[in-house]
Amino acid sequence: MTEDTRAEVYGELAAAGPYGVRPGHALITMVEPHPGQEFAYNRWYEDDHYYAGAMAMPWMYAGRRWVATRDLQLLRRPEKSAVAEPVTAGCYLSTYWITEGRYDEHMKWTVGINKRLNRDGRVHQARTHVFTAFQDHEATVYRDGAAGPRDFHALDHPYQGLVLEVVDAEGPRQRAELLEWLVARRLPRALAGSPAAMAVIFRPTPLPGDRMTYVKQVEGVDTRLTLLWFLECDPRECWEGLFAAGEAGVAESGLGRVELLAPFIPTVPGTDRYVDQLR
Repeated sequence: MTEDTRAEVYGELAAAGPYGVRPGHALITMVEPHPGQEFAYNRWYEDDHYYAGAMAMPWMYAGRRWVATRDLQLLRRPEKSAVAEPVTAGCYLSTYWITEGRYDEHMKWTVGINKRLNRDGRVHQARTHVFTAFQDHEATVYRDGAAGPRDFHALDHPYQGLVLEVVDAEGPRQRAELLEWLVARRLPRALAGSPAAMAVIFRPTPLPGDRMTYVKQVEGVDTRLTLLWFLECDPRECWEGLFAAGEAGVAESGLGRVELLAPFIPTVPGTDRYVDQLR
């Protein structure tokens, strides 16, 4: 394909299909750099991979990185997690929004570019993917109704913390009931008057068969929900007050169980801040 032909194809692709701003899909990836690789991993991801392996791709329009220092890792629950083993694993979290209706096109590009990055030696191998999944948006619950930033602003707005919550329903048929309960009852009560501005809910989708071999296939595709809580304060300031009862509340509902509740703070792009606080 000539350069002129490629340019024409780009124009054709942009001229058709969805191009709204709603985060119809997300990539949520929690990664643990191997011991001794913390600085090297942070610089590789921030200086290269965040852009070449994510933000430069079509239809991935917003992204943000988060970090869990050791004291934040020790706040995680439950002690026995189906997501992270041990529950403290995964000190970096990256979150990305993908334009609604463009998941298939984005996946073709991401598989292709990651194969190329691997061939070119631009992938840091000394890391473990603890929880990596592309996800479909299910619902967003706001504390302040129509006021304030929307979910499509969430990765650009200067939120001071994020809590990743992974909830498993008892079975595939129960997930819809669990989602309804979260949206109608639990989340509005928890958000009211709290430092959490919104909670965004996703459900995971299976990774393609030609994914990178170092990324394991997604678990809980039929039963799992992933929640991102966006906080206006450091999560340490509101952890007990806002999240202490969450795990028990889900269990008491009889609809599911919390498999991970993990707080993070935003990284500071262009720096190695917090890297020396991970262990």
